[in-house]
Amino acid sequence: MGKALENGSLHLPPDQFLPGTTQLAPCVILGDEAFPLKRYLMRPFPGSQVDDPANKQFNYRLDFARRIVENTFGILSQKFRIYNRRMQANPENADYIILATFVLHNFIKIYDGFSFTATDPPSSIVNSELQYIPLQGGNATEEAFQVRNVFKNYFLLPQSQLIN
Repeated sequence: MGKALENGSLHLPPDQFLPGTTQLAPCVILGDEAFPLKRYLMRPFPGSQVDDPANKQFNYRLDFARRIVENTFGILSQKFRIYNRRMQANPENADYIILATFVLHNFIKIYDGFSFTATDPPSSIVNSELQYIPLQGGNATEEAFQVRNVFKNYFLLPQSQLIN
């Protein structure tokens, strides 16, 4: 997947306008400090740059979004055990598996009265063996810094300035 992202063959959606603005931005993957900053992969500003309030706000928003994604997968893995292990699927098909479980989750929730109350992944997931993911090397490109700044500036906009 990393190679496909790097060479542009993963077929990500094209750049889109950020909601309420005329600013184009790419679709990105949310990462933490262990990942490199790439055009398609957002990571927080490092500790030495967090003194800037704008960078701190960006890190807060990125962390908040990452927690929502992690909680979502925690909820899905409680119901669908496929998320408790490594998926045996081609990267081209993985998005269909994820989409199918979202649809099934919503169907069950609506028609079977099933609901989740947990907001954190169960301890069995947190304590499970995680596959070692090596640190991705690489110096961030100027384009990657520009993309992060686009999102940083967007997060600083007051709601009243956004175009409807």
